[in-house]
Amino acid sequence: MADKTSPKKHGKSGETREDRLKASLKANLARRKAQAKARATSDDNVGKDEG
Repeated sequence: MADKTSPKKHGKSGETREDRLKASLKANLARRKAQAKARATSDDNVGKDEG
């Protein structure tokens, strides 16, 4: 009886888990890129104000 439910749930949850991980990774990468861009522009502005 347990064999009937186990494989089905594992197969579907594996796919959804991969989708969630992909989405999380994509969001994390976008966030890091935005932070790096913000740091780069703020560093440029600081350098211009001093000179």
